[in-house]
Amino acid sequence: MANGMFAFLRVLLCVCFGASSVFAAQLQVGAAQVTINPAPGTPLAGYYSLRPSDGVLDDLHAKALVFEAGGEKAALVVSDLISLPRHVVLKARDLIARESGIAAENVLLAATHTHTAPVVARESPRDEIDGASSDLGRAYTEQLPALLAKSVAEAQAALQPARMRAAKGHVEDLAFNRRYRMKSGIVAWNPPKLDPAIIEPAGPVDPEVGILTFDQAVTAEKNVPEPFATFVNYAMHPDTVGGVRISADYPGALAQALAPVRGGLVVYGNGCCGNINHRNITWSDPQKGPAETARLARILAGAVCAALPHLADISAESVRVRREIVPLPLPEISETDRTQARETVRNIQNAKFLEQVKAFKVLDVLARNGEPWEVEVQVIVLGKDVAFVSLPGEIFVELGLEIKKRSPFAHTCLIELANGSIGYIPNRSAYPEGAYEVVSARCAAGSGEQLAETAVKLLRELKP
Repeated sequence: MANGMFAFLRVLLCVCFGASSVFAAQLQVGAAQVTINPAPGTPLAGYYSLRPSDGVLDDLHAKALVFEAGGEKAALVVSDLISLPRHVVLKARDLIARESGIAAENVLLAATHTHTAPVVARESPRDEIDGASSDLGRAYTEQLPALLAKSVAEAQAALQPARMRAAKGHVEDLAFNRRYRMKSGIVAWNPPKLDPAIIEPAGPVDPEVGILTFDQAVTAEKNVPEPFATFVNYAMHPDTVGGVRISADYPGALAQALAPVRGGLVVYGNGCCGNINHRNITWSDPQKGPAETARLARILAGAVCAALPHLADISAESVRVRREIVPLPLPEISETDRTQARETVRNIQNAKFLEQVKAFKVLDVLARNGEPWEVEVQVIVLGKDVAFVSLPGEIFVELGLEIKKRSPFAHTCLIELANGSIGYIPNRSAYPEGAYEVVSARCAAGSGEQLAETAVKLLRELKP
């Protein structure tokens, strides 16, 4: 009798208001993945040297979620890559808009930052060093936008009414701040394990694990919802597996670990981890290789599983998107910096690591001809409680914590290396401390705070 009454009311509403208006407010979600492995021998990204790939340890994917509600659509795509240059993002968005009809400005494209993925040409002098300008590197870069667009098209084809739930997990002693205050007075980057000269970490970590789950909606015919997608948000560098075989690193292993529990697609969005990695300096054991990758993934999967009983239903009658192009100032480059950079590149084989890092930073900044970086901050909101925030680089954790603290949304998912990347973006207080990330930073002090303020502004504008 109850089912008959429900059917009658459904028909009545359709007659009075039209079927499309009745169900337009219900959240629909589609999920899909596309394999994005490169051709054999394609160089790997992540270091200041040429590393031709030698086989596949595990597949790389572009994983897409498409959201639709209230007559609006948005897409989120996370790829198992070290980063996505802005020119690739713009080409992929154009294809997605033409092929799937989703507005280009409503598409968020990000990378997990795995260091065992192929190089993608950045249009930078460094492309010559790591093989991004090679035939294989350019071929991979050229085919990437179409693969990203394909993932969105397949996710859109899989759109279905969805039950969305959210929870916050917590994990300690998995991620660590990799900058340390030393007895000498300096801040060191990744000092030796058990080094007695270490005083303390120079910054915090973010132990929160953001979790969104998407299940098939309950219907009269199907009252046991089946999971079809899970989104996990955590902040930690994926540089654990090592070697020269293609691998998605711990985000890929996380998906495998959760498969028996959740099923469906697992999408991992990396949080603000510019100064965060997995390396525990109080533990003498080595932390590199597939075994370490599996260990990290299982701990993170355990945090997700522990939080599942706390999942709460989240309604989403609308999808809303807002973005802003933010001009970021360039760091000062002296004539000495300019001369030394060119000399370093000419004698790259004999240059020390930080000399290489600084040289390519200087050349990239000089190529701007004094023009500020034009980067994008984008916010996608689902209903009243869930927000995705894109940030264009490797963002220091302090900035991410500040955005979360000030966000009006109960579940704020920060996704770095999204919609382009300009490399490391430290918080202001890190600049005088120096060390690797600051030496590499292609934007001036205060840029990170500028991005954080923009993100908070957009979040507040989108809060119902």
